[in-house]
Amino acid sequence: MKKYLFVLFIISLITACHSDDYNNNNSFLPNYSFSVSIDMNLPQYTNLLYTANPVLINEAGAGINGVIVMNTGGGYVAFENSCPNQPITNCSMLQRTGIMAKCPCDDVEYSLFDGTTTADVRFPLKSYRIQITSPTSLRVYN
Repeated sequence: MKKYLFVLFIISLITACHSDDYNNNNSFLPNYSFSVSIDMNLPQYTNLLYTANPVLINEAGAGINGVIVMNTGGGYVAFENSCPNQPITNCSMLQRTGIMAKCPCDDVEYSLFDGTTTADVRFPLKSYRIQITSPTSLRVYN
């Protein structure tokens, strides 16, 4: 009986643990690997020290059309600067207005706090991972 309980415990432990529950698949946007370090002491990134001030990171290799990073007050979020429900075209770069991002292809607006929209679309904004490396430094990566 003890062996049976031990085996059940081990099986439940193995199936419950996942090394990575992160899902970033979108049929319109490819998954490129990248890593960008952000020093919020630099003038172009100081807005990230304050809540609800999104910053576009458009370094070469950062996402597809750049990455939007924002301090939500409870942490940081990073999203692809491309429309998530459109193929990549000349109109698929998001237009930011405050804490919202709008896709000019289909006029869908997305919240930069969580990447969601109230529109009936298939995908939210494509999110990227963030690692806080110091009180004034971040690493954004995929």
